[in-house]
Amino acid sequence: MYDPSLKKWHHLSVPPLPTKLIVLPMASAGGLVCFLDIGHTSFYVCNPLTRSFKELPGRSVKVWSRVAVGMTLNGKPDGSDYKILWVGCDGESQAVSIDGTLHFMRSDPDGIVSYDMVSGVWKQYIIPAPLHLNDQTLAECGGRIMLVGLLTKNAATCVCIWELQKMTLLWKEVDRMPNLWCLDFYGKHVRMTCLGNKGLLMLSLRSRQMNRLVTYDLSTGEWVKVPGCMLPHGRKRQWIACGTAFYPCLTASA
Repeated sequence: MYDPSLKKWHHLSVPPLPTKLIVLPMASAGGLVCFLDIGHTSFYVCNPLTRSFKELPGRSVKVWSRVAVGMTLNGKPDGSDYKILWVGCDGESQAVSIDGTLHFMRSDPDGIVSYDMVSGVWKQYIIPAPLHLNDQTLAECGGRIMLVGLLTKNAATCVCIWELQKMTLLWKEVDRMPNLWCLDFYGKHVRMTCLGNKGLLMLSLRSRQMNRLVTYDLSTGEWVKVPGCMLPHGRKRQWIACGTAFYPCLTASA
């Protein structure tokens, strides 16, 4: 877990699982994190700070090999009442939660699918993607839907951020990574993983010759390089495969 206020990595462990499975963090809300085991068979909810832990009831339908997971609270600040939604998808998509509604990216055609966790109503919006875009993900800032992605043209690559315009349903560019930083990507096949909600993003940018972590504050427009994550007694810097934004809360109980 990375703490951006202290600019420090913490190495926490979740409580031992009944079957010693490897689990992946998929979503979070109210100080709780929802995990899915690597075999896509079981969901777990945990407070990583207090180690409060619960295995969710089994499902009658098998989880697809590709899933997107969203998590919202039902109004109780202690996290004791929450909802989790998992959907099968044809590509990885990070869910964004705004006022009890989950938003997912969709493709063919490009756009957003939204689900109101209270009313149970689905909506979909066709929104053209920016040109030359790849490795994109959704983010949220103050109730606004943001898009983060790599723009690649010829041999040049840069990280761009867009905001969804509610009236026109079009993406408007709001910022780019500094040009000096983007020069390091020139001629490289860069892959991006992006985590974050509530206005702070963490990006993992990697290629055969590079492994970089940066954060971006959507409210201030500040880009910050993140110190490398080294496992205890390890020698190799870690890159992010998957994760979720997490806001600590000692009173949240699974």
